[in-house]
Amino acid sequence: MSVRVDWRTSVSLTGTVCKYLALALLVPLIVAVVYREDILVFVAAIVITVTIGYLLERLDPNPDLQPREALLLVALVWLAVAVIGAVPYLIAGYGTESTLRHPVNALFESMSGFTTTGATVLGEISTDRHSHAIMMWRQLTQWLGGMGIIVLMIAILPELAVNGAQLIRTEAPGPELQKLTPKIAETARILWLVYFGFTILLIGILYGLHLVGLAPNMHFYNAVAHGFTTLPTGGFSPEANSIAAFAAVVQWVIIPFMVIAGTNFALFWYVIHGEPRKFIRNTEFRAYAGAIAALIGVLGALLYSGAAPPLGQLGGTTEGTTEPALRQAAFQIGSLMNSTGFATSDFAEWDTSAQIILLFAMFIGGSAGSTGGGIKVIRWLVILKVARRELFTAAHPEAVRPIRLGGYVVDEDVIRGVLGFTLLYLLLFVFATVFIMLDSARVGYSLSILEAISASIATIGNIGPGFGKLGPFGSYLEFPTSSKLLMIFLMWVGRLEIIPVLVLFTGAFWKR
Repeated sequence: MSVRVDWRTSVSLTGTVCKYLALALLVPLIVAVVYREDILVFVAAIVITVTIGYLLERLDPNPDLQPREALLLVALVWLAVAVIGAVPYLIAGYGTESTLRHPVNALFESMSGFTTTGATVLGEISTDRHSHAIMMWRQLTQWLGGMGIIVLMIAILPELAVNGAQLIRTEAPGPELQKLTPKIAETARILWLVYFGFTILLIGILYGLHLVGLAPNMHFYNAVAHGFTTLPTGGFSPEANSIAAFAAVVQWVIIPFMVIAGTNFALFWYVIHGEPRKFIRNTEFRAYAGAIAALIGVLGALLYSGAAPPLGQLGGTTEGTTEPALRQAAFQIGSLMNSTGFATSDFAEWDTSAQIILLFAMFIGGSAGSTGGGIKVIRWLVILKVARRELFTAAHPEAVRPIRLGGYVVDEDVIRGVLGFTLLYLLLFVFATVFIMLDSARVGYSLSILEAISASIATIGNIGPGFGKLGPFGSYLEFPTSSKLLMIFLMWVGRLEIIPVLVLFTGAFWKR
């Protein structure tokens, strides 16, 4: 038995990615210069990032990436960028009363950002308490993590493009990789261009609403900040009240973009190239759209009948009023099913029936190839068809009945992968729920079973908000450090769809 994985190759290329991450830190540095705050924080962060990246890169001057090294690289990159992303928080919080001065809190916020989870330990969220630059870095981490750090690096770094298919297959959400072009680097550029285009479009619309007087507080900073976190289904906001801080027209604008973010981005490429039928006929998209419509209908009816209390900062109530009920239902289903985590009202105070609908939406998830989290619609389709086949073959044992999606036969290896992933996902969810309950009881932190369940699913599904204390205007700050560390792990594992991380903890990965 001997170690086969050349970890130096993976660590060296991780250093390369970290070095280029310093370029992203220029964005909050520019914001710091404009607002004249925290300039030295980001100068220091850039120097530290470049230094760490350069030192790691020198471990292997001529890296040769093989399949196992690719798996290790993807897992290490996502962990490394979260650690580096915590550096500005730590520097800015040092010597202050900020919650981010604690390393675990800083890492939690950074991991939540890059994995587009949207869970926070900030406590008080505002540009009065934290600088505009720090808040913009918080937003930018979600945008970088949305389409994928590895996908971005494959698009710009030739040394990663050589093994790009293996890397994207490991990072991309969903059971299978969909290549749009023969060259994987070109596919990566296409995905990022579509992603970038929708981001710019949303920013333009939001700022346009401000210019015409329909959204007075949606100034340019807020427009950019929310553009950075809508398309990656992140959910961070520099406003303490999230999207509830803005007019109803802003909420209606953001709803379709959240739905877009949960759609397979490859389908938009077909539309651009004059093949809209592939979009409309896509089995997963039709199921995804159908699920959203059905859940909005059910939740809207519940809210119309009075399942929500008066809407606080929004004013009024949804009871007996069509527009607010429909808007709240559409927004929260679009937000939680796609793991965005934005909020327009405190659904933690809704009736149990309405909360159950939201919890159900959390489990469904977005589409494969999207920036949405959760188990994914395509996997649920496969699971349902497998269950149907088992019932059929129980009555007809000699029958051979392949699983089909969109007219194509699904390979049995893919089916096994879907079932294996879902089982691991549910096992981790149950384990995390029990651990969080026991750990909170150990330190005397009162937590209901619904809150523990929502904490578990919100972190492993990269959703963010939960119920009770973890509602859309709540925080994860009061959890014990051990629970926060587990949630950091869950966010990391959930973003990489479990197996690429868990396989590193098996002896078979490292040995012959």
